Amino acid sequence: MSRKNWNKVNPASLQQAMELSITHAREVHNRSVDGIADLMGLSNKWAIYKWIEGGNMPLRNLRAFEHACGCNLISRWLAHSGGYLLFKIPSGRAVKQTELAELHQQFIDSFGALARFYEGKEGAQETLGRVTEMLEGLAWHHGNVEQHAQPCLEFGEVK
Repeated sequence: MSRKNWNKVNPASLQQAMELSITHAREVHNRSVDGIADLMGLSNKWAIYKWIEGGNMPLRNLRAFEHACGCNLISRWLAHSGGYLLFKIPSGRAVKQTELAELHQQFIDSFGALARFYEGKEGAQETLGRVTEMLEGLAWHHGNVEQHAQPCLEFGEVK
């Protein structure tokens, strides 16, 4: 069974972002809802289920929830639903050829999705996900080229 590429996941709603975050925690980090609740300092897991059911997680718990799940799908959904693109802050480092190939593949995927959408063969949500992914990838490279003159020190990946 192939693993899901979580970088390409674009939730369509807040509830779906919460559900996918829990799925990510289970598949990638082997964390149950109980484990997520423990990492967040909650007394029980039922608060998390209540938040998902109503789609109303308190904002003060957002970062703890995303940290416990190991992904930022809710923050990404919030940005995208407000019409904003979201990408990691580039460090100005040299890129590998595989990263340029990934950007090229994102262009191909997004143009293919656009063609299928305009032919009526693909839905708007899937098409928007592909185009957003491509725009965010290109924006990261734009920032990385700008930052290249004064690269940041790399002390390791912060999660």
